[in-house]
Amino acid sequence: MSSIFVFPGQGAQAVGMGKELYENNAAARAVFDEVDAALGEKLSDIIFNGPADTLTLTANVQPAIMATSIAMMRAANAQLPEFVAGHSLGEYTALCAAGALSVGDAAKLLRVRGNAMQSAVPVGMGLTAVILGLDIDAVREICAKTDCDVANDNSAGQVVISGAKEIVEATMAAAKEAGAKRAMPLALSVPVHCRMQQPAADAMKEALAGVKMNTPVVPIISNKTCTPLTNVDEIKEALVYQMTHGVRWRESVLAMADLGITEQIEVGPGSVLTGLCSRITDKITAKKLEI
Repeated sequence: MSSIFVFPGQGAQAVGMGKELYENNAAARAVFDEVDAALGEKLSDIIFNGPADTLTLTANVQPAIMATSIAMMRAANAQLPEFVAGHSLGEYTALCAAGALSVGDAAKLLRVRGNAMQSAVPVGMGLTAVILGLDIDAVREICAKTDCDVANDNSAGQVVISGAKEIVEATMAAAKEAGAKRAMPLALSVPVHCRMQQPAADAMKEALAGVKMNTPVVPIISNKTCTPLTNVDEIKEALVYQMTHGVRWRESVLAMADLGITEQIEVGPGSVLTGLCSRITDKITAKKLEI
């Protein structure tokens, strides 16, 4: 029996997350203070007090979710399990949890990542949407015809697509015609994990080259390979790759089961990954970290 910590991506945020921990736990407070110092601003004030539209800005929400997740882990004094993984930006959190990145460096990288993603595509030109009720093969077939990108393979029947606005809209319409239960835009300010993010991938390659990354003390199951990685060069390459390619979360969870992982513990705000796990496999018990 082995276990894994998994860390959420964008969309898990809520104004006020981590505030009670900050006020009552020294270890959690130190995490938020380190992030504020690294960014040179009081991101914690935005996390705790909003407003929501400021928190959800890509450049804010990415380091905010990382900070809250690490604060929760440290407040619980949780010992690392055998593996870690993260959904999209959650990979940076996972690497921080595994000692590969400092809290400050993770915050700086995610600030660069958020700004680069926002500036890569002019406002209104891109779109991200979720398709419910079609499997990944059906969505890929539709995307091949419309020239759209698959951004997230989250679970059977939940696939996220991304790209130019008109292409995503056409893909949503085609998905509905093919029998999708729902096809709807997501409240993201940028198209994610698609070819339009190549400028952001270039920015992250440069940023990662300038950051000291240690070998993680436990392997990270990569969004790119769905296999455990510990080699720093391979991890950095995978982080760049994920900017323009889809998150293979469904396959990653199945790979966890194949590795003998029987317990998945979600660390961070929300419970999206816990819900996805139960829809992907019955071989893994999924739960939230208890604090």
